[in-house]
Amino acid sequence: MSTTLTDLSTALAAAVAHAARSTVAVDARPRLPSTGVHWRDGLVVTTDATVKRPHDMRVLLPDGRSVPATLAGRDPATDLAALRIEPGLLPVADVAPAASLAPGHLVLALARTGDEGARVAFGAVSSTGSAWRTWRGGTLDRRVQSDLTLHPGFGGGPLVTAEGRIAGINSGGLSKPLAVTIPDTTIDRVLDALVEGGGRVSRAWLGASLQLVRFSESARERLGIEGRGGLVVIDTEPDSPAMQAGMLIGDVLVRIAGTRTETHEDVLVAIARQSVGSTVPATVVRGGALTDVTLTLGERPRGR
Repeated sequence: MSTTLTDLSTALAAAVAHAARSTVAVDARPRLPSTGVHWRDGLVVTTDATVKRPHDMRVLLPDGRSVPATLAGRDPATDLAALRIEPGLLPVADVAPAASLAPGHLVLALARTGDEGARVAFGAVSSTGSAWRTWRGGTLDRRVQSDLTLHPGFGGGPLVTAEGRIAGINSGGLSKPLAVTIPDTTIDRVLDALVEGGGRVSRAWLGASLQLVRFSESARERLGIEGRGGLVVIDTEPDSPAMQAGMLIGDVLVRIAGTRTETHEDVLVAIARQSVGSTVPATVVRGGALTDVTLTLGERPRGR
């Protein structure tokens, strides 16, 4: 028998045991519980999609105790939910920076759905990248995808490094077919916002309907701008930041908060970096000339 394989197997089992100390089962939906991680003392994080019952929730600890939990907040845009439990019941997560992961690194997914102990899936990091927007409108600070199979109950469970540290929690609902990990920095950022914001995350909002347009080469040369086009304003919502800043139907947005805007994604990413109430410069093409406007970003209405 290969000593190398035996040593690897033993090391991975030790990694599972270490991460499992802060991995819990979350009973917040019908039938099968999901998984959560005791991220901070008294705060368990899981995926928002698995919290179907925001009342009468319970958390099953690694030692078999079942304790009550209350909803501390949720952010569907990043698929994160936070639950409060009594502090001091179990160790907090030993966190590893997701930025240290690279394609090819061996990783584990953990789940706890009952009192039978931790369940494990084994795989490797498939790809990593810079910050990206989810289809729900939130921003993950880093893209980490793996070839792990997230079986039922694995949602909200930790992504574990070969050393047994936790780099984030796994979500099966943000991208297909690969599992996506919500990285440690995003979890910390959203948790801070939930605690400070009374259980919800405030996001900046422009309040304008935009449509892609293309400039001719002569128009680009005359205006002195690079890129193929911009986004024409086709509507502004009443009392929105766009309306209050004097943006007009027919204006073509070409820059906001220092970002050249050629696609809707450019605008969304630029605004996502700003806080509610912040003042940002923007440039539009109006009447054939570049015009500067100043926007004071408002809070995105609930449900948007």
